[in-house]
Amino acid sequence: MWTEKVEYMSSAPVQGAQVVSRIAGVLRLVGRSAGGMSLAGVVRESGLTRPTVHRLLSSLAAEGLVDHDAGSGNWVLGPEVLLMGSVAAARFPMEDIARPSLRRLAEATGESAFFSVRRGAETVCLLREEGSFPVRSFVLHEGVRFPLGVASAGTAIMAFLPEDEQEELLRDWTAHAGRFAANHSEEVVRANLGSTRLAGYSVNPGLVLEGSWGMGAAVFDRSGRPAWALSLTGIEPRFRPDRQEELGALLMAEAHRITQQLGGTQGGRRPR
Repeated sequence: MWTEKVEYMSSAPVQGAQVVSRIAGVLRLVGRSAGGMSLAGVVRESGLTRPTVHRLLSSLAAEGLVDHDAGSGNWVLGPEVLLMGSVAAARFPMEDIARPSLRRLAEATGESAFFSVRRGAETVCLLREEGSFPVRSFVLHEGVRFPLGVASAGTAIMAFLPEDEQEELLRDWTAHAGRFAANHSEEVVRANLGSTRLAGYSVNPGLVLEGSWGMGAAVFDRSGRPAWALSLTGIEPRFRPDRQEELGALLMAEAHRITQQLGGTQGGRRPR
C-alpha cells in the first residue's frame, strides 16, 4: 500500500528533523479525509509503533491540532489547523482564483471538477465542484493524495516537469507509485506523459478505479513550472474519444486563465 514518503520504521527515540517529519506525517494521515483516521489506521499507514502513534496524537491533541471523535473513534484535524489554514488562505487565495474556473467547467461539462496542488512527489486535491450529471465518480475529493504521475492531475503536472525530474521519479517508479503501480506501470506512465505533452492535457482511462475516467491540465507558476492542475472525473461513457478534445480544450482554457491570474507563464500547449 502506498503511504506517505516518510521513513517511520525505527521505534527508537528521535530528535529534531525526524520528530517534525513524524508529526507532519501523522497530521497528513489524519487529514486525508474529513472523517479522520483510526489509531489502528495511522499505525498501519505510518509504520510507527502503536505507543509512538498514541503519544504523538495525544501531544497534538493537547495543542489543538487533532481531536478524538468519540462517536467514530477516529482522530480528526483540530481547531488550530482551521485557524492556521485561514491565515494561510489569505496568503494563497486559491479558493477565490480557482473556484470560478471549477464552476465553469462543472457547468459546461456536467462532470465533477477539481483543483489539485503539487506537494513534493505527490498531488493533493484542494477544491471540488460537483457537476450536474447524476452518475459520478467518487475517486477524488478534498484532501486525497496521489503519487505524482498517478491520476489525471498528477500526470498533467509531471508531463511538464523538466526531463531530469521526470527521470528521477521514474528511476524507482514501483516504489514511488506504491499500490497504484500495477495499473500505472512505467511503460504506461511514459506513454501517458508523452501523449499529455503532445495534446496539452492528460487522460486517465480508469487506471485508478475501473470505469472511472479523468482528464487534467496543468497550471503554471511564475517560473513556468507546473504547480497545480485542474481535472474532470466521471464514468467512462462520458469520456469517449470524440468528447475528449472538447473537454481537453475547456480544461486548457481554464488552466491558462488561472496561470495568467497567478502571473505565471504557460509551459504546455496554449488553448486553441
